Amino acid sequence: MEEKKIEQKLCKEVKKNGGIALKFVSPGFDGMPDRLILIAIGHMAFVEVKAEGKKPRKLQVKRHEMLRTMGFRVYVLDDEEQIGGIIDEIRTL
Repeated sequence: MEEKKIEQKLCKEVKKNGGIALKFVSPGFDGMPDRLILIAIGHMAFVEVKAEGKKPRKLQVKRHEMLRTMGFRVYVLDDEEQIGGIIDEIRTL
């Protein structure tokens, strides 16, 4: 499945669960995840969306590691079947 379609499904499911999936843009700091997921009350994580079977680039992996070292959750989503599990996990953080 295309990255765009997976990303649209993610946004739709997050909204159904009372949250928002903000497009995360960081000018001058490439490699950051695509989406910042915010779910009440105070649950958040970053999600890197990829087309089915695709992997993050080297710089993206480096940024994910940096965020995880800082204590943030970072998910790589490349299959729409993962969406429910990711949302459930974010809500339990």
